[in-house]
Amino acid sequence: MLNDDSFRILVIHGPNLGLLGRREPEVYGSVALEWINGKLHDYANSHNAVLRIFQSNSEGEIIDRIIANMEWLDGVLINAGGYTHTSVAIRDTLAAIGKPAIEVHLSNIYAREPFRHTSLLAPVCVGQISGLGWRSYLYGLMALLDLLTERNQINTSARE
Repeated sequence: MLNDDSFRILVIHGPNLGLLGRREPEVYGSVALEWINGKLHDYANSHNAVLRIFQSNSEGEIIDRIIANMEWLDGVLINAGGYTHTSVAIRDTLAAIGKPAIEVHLSNIYAREPFRHTSLLAPVCVGQISGLGWRSYLYGLMALLDLLTERNQINTSARE
């Protein structure tokens, strides 16, 4: 439930994440995206947050969704999938909105093929969590909400 002091988080799932549970379970795990989304909603509901969750295989749709929500959101939790390593456009959009973002990955991208070791998004994100399966999302949400809470406390103290 959204109230005036709820944190608003946009969760973005990139290409092929709709295939979770069926796609290479030895790499990405056996749980479906809907199950992960349920865990995220459960955590958000108990921690004063509201989520908008979106999955797309299209770079342009991901960018459009971030821009359409930029006035609404307080932060972004993003798994851009393969676009992590190729999309200057998603990187530029995250930088442009001026809100904290955390990048997450189910697999450890640094233990995989060399082309996966470079994230174009990481430099414009406040953090990155990878290699913990579905928990990467949960820990990313936890960290983002902690960061937003801390920023609010600092801003409140500065105004007093």
